[in-house]
Amino acid sequence: MRDTEDMDAELEFDEGEEPSFSDPEDFEDDISDSELLGDILREKPQEADGIDSVVVVDNVPQVGPDRLEKLKNVIHKIFSKFGKITNEFYPEADGKTKGYIFLEYSVPSHAHEAVKNADGYKLDKQHTFRVNLFTDFDKYMSISDEWEPPEKQPFKDFGNLRHWMEEPDCRDQYSVIYDSGEKTGIFSNDVKEPIEVEERARWTETYVRWSPKGTYLATFHQRGIALWGGEKFKQIQRFSHQGVQLIDFSPCERYVVTFSPLMDTKDDPQAIIIWDVLTGQKKRGFHCESSAHWPIFKWSPDGKFFARMTQDTLSIYETPSMGLLDKKSLKINGIKDFSWSPGDNVIAFWVPEDKDIPARVTLMQLPSRNEIRVRNLFNVVDCKLHWQKNGDYLCVKVDRTPKGTQGIVTNFEIFRMREKQVPVDVVEMKEGIIAFAWEPNGSRFAVLHGESPRINASFYHVKSNGKIDLIKMFDKQQANSIFWSPQGQFLVLAGLRSMNGALAFVDTSDCTLMNIAEHYMASDVEWDPTGRFVVTSVSWWSHKVDNAFWLWTFQGRLLQKNNKDRFCQLLWRPRPPSLLSQEQIKAIKKDLKRYSKIFEQKDRLSQSKASKDLVDKRRGMMDEYRTYREAAMKMYQEQRPLRLELRGGVDTDELDSNVDDWEEETIEFFINEEIIPIGDL
Repeated sequence: MRDTEDMDAELEFDEGEEPSFSDPEDFEDDISDSELLGDILREKPQEADGIDSVVVVDNVPQVGPDRLEKLKNVIHKIFSKFGKITNEFYPEADGKTKGYIFLEYSVPSHAHEAVKNADGYKLDKQHTFRVNLFTDFDKYMSISDEWEPPEKQPFKDFGNLRHWMEEPDCRDQYSVIYDSGEKTGIFSNDVKEPIEVEERARWTETYVRWSPKGTYLATFHQRGIALWGGEKFKQIQRFSHQGVQLIDFSPCERYVVTFSPLMDTKDDPQAIIIWDVLTGQKKRGFHCESSAHWPIFKWSPDGKFFARMTQDTLSIYETPSMGLLDKKSLKINGIKDFSWSPGDNVIAFWVPEDKDIPARVTLMQLPSRNEIRVRNLFNVVDCKLHWQKNGDYLCVKVDRTPKGTQGIVTNFEIFRMREKQVPVDVVEMKEGIIAFAWEPNGSRFAVLHGESPRINASFYHVKSNGKIDLIKMFDKQQANSIFWSPQGQFLVLAGLRSMNGALAFVDTSDCTLMNIAEHYMASDVEWDPTGRFVVTSVSWWSHKVDNAFWLWTFQGRLLQKNNKDRFCQLLWRPRPPSLLSQEQIKAIKKDLKRYSKIFEQKDRLSQSKASKDLVDKRRGMMDEYRTYREAAMKMYQEQRPLRLELRGGVDTDELDSNVDDWEEETIEFFINEEIIPIGDL
């Protein structure tokens, strides 16, 4: 209605007459500039006095005029890395510097960078820099001298996060994503059929990941990562990181690293974030140009250190501060790759040849940074670092082109990490290498070499006397991958994807081929944590038909074919390290025959014709009977005083049990008498 009136009023104006826009005489303007022009005023340049670009460096050496110039050169060299320094001021008293200085950068962002990276820098044994912004002094002056304890946070009980380890039949769990990612389920492994533990729709938007010890299940979402655990898989923690694509856990499960290509900014690094799993707090952010070699950060086995490699630099950080170890990165010209030992805080890295300087592999102890072994290599094309699971051995696969020959020759440089001065043995192979893998808990390794259709599988043993023996070689294998059992001894040679899923199950103790099978178009092979079962699968992500996962014994006997509509991924839930000592484990293995009867009885029960439903029904009926019997006995005992009262104090409950109170009586009964005459017979 109002719009109609306004339209009529507008029509009353003469087309040739201009309307008046003047304010009435009594009009008062009560609209401020901030309301009218707020967005423009926010962009108005602010007056600056320059102190935002000034930093104060404390714990600087106190020197006289003779050493002042040298000190200035050292300071300038350290702090000019963060930006252009426009002014330096060294206060003096009694002919010496006072121990603190002022540095002014060209822009405030450089000052912030200096505070972030130089605070705690160790110049020498007596001097460690403390760096602050000049503008922070007001903040420090307002800090109360009285300490206030932090506010207590409410305790959240997530239940037993390792409840699956208490499963009576020791069944392992695994996660399954199917229906093209719409459904995610957790199952307990059983020889007959999987037992569903939990299933949810749209639990994750891409894939899932177990933490190294199996405590947490990580799911991916557009806004970040969620961690689930406990008996009912409740949400334990979540980390907000928009567009997260990749994650990595520290071996101790205390930290999780997330990567997103969407969040990075020049001033606030957000591409890679390290989070504290227990508190959910962000520990530190890092820039990242590319995630092609994920994980960017590699962790030490105890989770105390993590490292990343950039051009000519190896940066090692320590937890929980997330700062550079000794405030310095390692300058290593040409570094190509590095890897932590799985058993010790030792880093192995290699550097290619540079003119007349040979390539070299270096083993470095941390945090001392002592080089415990350096190996020079010549005519090197490429190197790959392969650690044995316990860190007992390191194999450096070296591809080289010897002078005067054509083609590439591969050497396996085997470092014996547990022996004095780390001796090195060499195995040379002149054929192309397809795959290499260490036995997890032993001293054997397997190699696939050659070209299709003549692919050979060779098995070697690293002996204690310094020799490496070829145990066995299988020729004409259809395989491009090696999968060792987590406990060692057994392995699967698999021809995945292009080789149509050929499988060979091998016992390396005597190098016998236990079985040859096929899972057509298999894309993945996953061993369970115990090494008793292995799963082969065809993922919908790589092949759009025949999506399923098959369960095999370690000997290659097929147990199950599980067809899931648009099956995507299966991951076994890892087990934490055993709490038993090596001596206790040896004692159990020695007395295994004593326990085997119990296991065989359970196996016979599981293989009996009685179905699982019938067994469960009988167990339920037995439980109901026991409950009823306990209730009846309780009522019987409660009614005993009433029985005594009704029977004159005679305890009839005990009459049958006291033999001394019995009295013997003889009673005769006349039953019947019949007289038969003999003559009638």
